[in-house]
Amino acid sequence: MKAASIWHGDGMARKRVAVLISGRGSNMAALIEAAKDKDFPAEIVLVVSNRPNAGGIALARNAGIATTIIDHTDYGKDREAFERALQAVLEGSSVDIICLGGFMRLFSPWFIKQWEGRMLNIHPALLPAFKGLHTHERALSEGAREHGATVHLVTLGMDEGPIVCQAAVPVIAGDTVETLAERVLTVEHKIYPLALKWVAENKVRVVDGKSVVNDAQIPEGVTVPGAAA
Repeated sequence: MKAASIWHGDGMARKRVAVLISGRGSNMAALIEAAKDKDFPAEIVLVVSNRPNAGGIALARNAGIATTIIDHTDYGKDREAFERALQAVLEGSSVDIICLGGFMRLFSPWFIKQWEGRMLNIHPALLPAFKGLHTHERALSEGAREHGATVHLVTLGMDEGPIVCQAAVPVIAGDTVETLAERVLTVEHKIYPLALKWVAENKVRVVDGKSVVNDAQIPEGVTVPGAAA
């Protein structure tokens, strides 16, 4: 049975979003909070974790959101079987958009193709700088003067997808990994709901491998490399 549509302020159906997590779900919580606004163009309908002990599962359940655990260890090295189980769950919930919130798995070309242009990730760095893990440690060790966060569409290359938006924070003398991470997390919670809003409103398209964002109000402190003139 197809899920019922929920409508937002301008009369358009809200896009149905699944958030994929592996841990505490901090960015997931920011998306849930943003979606409480009846005028937000997306609703969080499902949270999926590949780890049974992920802290974000309880948070999502407390918010009244459906949750599913698909433990990747149950599939051994069979990534395709894991992804097909995940795909079945997403299709069963009529999901339109995926948001990755600290989901610690790399996807195959097959899965990425299913969600081309409809899967977002947030990365704790100003891409293309510091792709991969341990971004805060690397920013400090390399003497970066600013750091930040990026929301991008997911493509085959890790942390290489078209950038939707970014926000920078200063690196302050005496910063530790923990203090810098906390400052970056603040802007993560700002830009992820914003990027999801634009994708849900069909304001983001990809041209020649880069995102173009049309007719978007850009808050102070947010950078949109592909903002249309």
